[in-house]
Amino acid sequence: MALSTAPCGDASAPVKPTTPLISFLQRLQSAALSTLGPDGFDPKLYVDLPLKTDLAATEEAFARLPRPGGVIPVSDLDRFLGDYFGEAGSDLVHTEPEDFVAEPEGFLPKVENPKVRAWALEVHSLWKNLTRRVSDEVRRRPERHTLLPLPGPVVVPGSRFREVYYWDSYWTIRGLLASKMYDTAKSIVNNLISLIDIYGFALNGARTYYTNRSEPPLLSSMVFEIYKRTDDLAFVKKSLPSLLKEHSFWNSDIHKVIIQDLQGCKHSVSRYYAMWNKPRPETATIDVESASKLISASQKEIFYRQVASTAESGWDFSSRWMSNSSDLTTLATTSIIPVDLNAFIYKMELDIAFLAKLIEDNSTSEKFLAASKARQAAMKSIFWNPEMEQWLDYWLISKSNCEEIYKWEAHFQNHHIFASNFIPLWIETNNKDLCKDGTMVEKVLKSLQSSGLLHAAGIATSLSNTGQQWDFPNGWAPLQHMIVEGLANSGSEEAKSVAEDIAIRWIRTNYAAYTKTGAMHEKYDVETCGKIGGGGEYKPQTGFGWSNGVVLAFLEEFGWPRDREIDCQ
Repeated sequence: MALSTAPCGDASAPVKPTTPLISFLQRLQSAALSTLGPDGFDPKLYVDLPLKTDLAATEEAFARLPRPGGVIPVSDLDRFLGDYFGEAGSDLVHTEPEDFVAEPEGFLPKVENPKVRAWALEVHSLWKNLTRRVSDEVRRRPERHTLLPLPGPVVVPGSRFREVYYWDSYWTIRGLLASKMYDTAKSIVNNLISLIDIYGFALNGARTYYTNRSEPPLLSSMVFEIYKRTDDLAFVKKSLPSLLKEHSFWNSDIHKVIIQDLQGCKHSVSRYYAMWNKPRPETATIDVESASKLISASQKEIFYRQVASTAESGWDFSSRWMSNSSDLTTLATTSIIPVDLNAFIYKMELDIAFLAKLIEDNSTSEKFLAASKARQAAMKSIFWNPEMEQWLDYWLISKSNCEEIYKWEAHFQNHHIFASNFIPLWIETNNKDLCKDGTMVEKVLKSLQSSGLLHAAGIATSLSNTGQQWDFPNGWAPLQHMIVEGLANSGSEEAKSVAEDIAIRWIRTNYAAYTKTGAMHEKYDVETCGKIGGGGEYKPQTGFGWSNGVVLAFLEEFGWPRDREIDCQ
């Protein structure tokens, strides 16, 4: 039995072409690693550098650099970088968001504690620090930049993540909506729509080296949330064609898989599958090192596709995608049907049905309502595990990589516990259906409570401490938010109480870390209040757009009474 890695083998799967600039910057990245050594080395820096002059002249100058012993001296490398490149990120210009107000009218009305309110206003003010616009030079000389031009202001995650990222933007928007910054939220969506118009899907990020993959599809959720606050039908009408394109991207070709359940019903489900089989440019030196233990070129190409596909999942990296949690080369992401991806697409179908009905496109609305019901049936048939009372990822196991229809078998569900096993709670309509069976929410809640995921400072990503950043003991803002919001909207008072308790823990750990460091962080260690997360292939980052967004969204939903302590308990 073998894992399936492509519709008919990896060799037949698509690969997006690279650009001459990216190819050169990867050579520069490799040379810089030889010069500087691995300590503190960030390969992404080099593929983000904008050229000051034409590529041909830069390559000629690079070729002339002295290389005693095959290594460029530090002083010569520094001089070359200063002469031929701008600073990484300099092609994004700080801009003041036009809809920013220091204390918006009606801001977080449920937050009564003055200490918490003062901190929330500081978090709110961070939107100014993270707002950028793409410089005019990128449009004039696109061949000198890996940054992609975008039509409107952007909000970046922060630190090394100097550009727009796709799924981060959903939680950024949730925070912007709490901050009453509706125009900035719409600008983020319009930027993503511009990428769909050009590439046919929302890119992982707004760089030329991200054109081979997407990220978890949450654009419809962004449009839905903005409409709920603004009632802007023109915005909905403008957005809908792009949502239809995105749905097609995730439901055809390499992303689509057919699984036949035990009753003989065939379900169309989706997986992550990057259009790439080489080292990721932004981490090429790391990927090459990781692949060095593999012998053949074809093995390395398969591994590189798995790495890029895992990056498409947003969970890069986690034992969730590995057949051996201690060996990154056993990544098998294209052989896994992820429960959360299919939950996101289920929500996309519900959102499109709702949004299409708003603008009286009844045929589209009916089509996507039917699609959502089919996806809901798949969620129950393929992913739901009645013994564990969780939704589980499904692994594609087959005798041949050319199978067109996979037969469902219970033991191919991944029985390890991950926070993603509870993401279907987030889809509100699914919650209503769960509540028709009065005990269903209670079962899922008890499963979460006994899962081992709940800790002093929030929900752990997994139970395995592998050193990967999407594993224990790290907690991530998006996972806290989706599970908390799912519990809060379930109709169960007990579930809502648990949701509030998790949100309080998460707010406290963000506050404690902010008090110590003066920054919001990308991830946190859920075992200890105020402890910053670690692990992974880069240093822990600050900024951080989605952490801001989730804290503000939680404070908006649950508030903070005057007599509740904010300090770690």
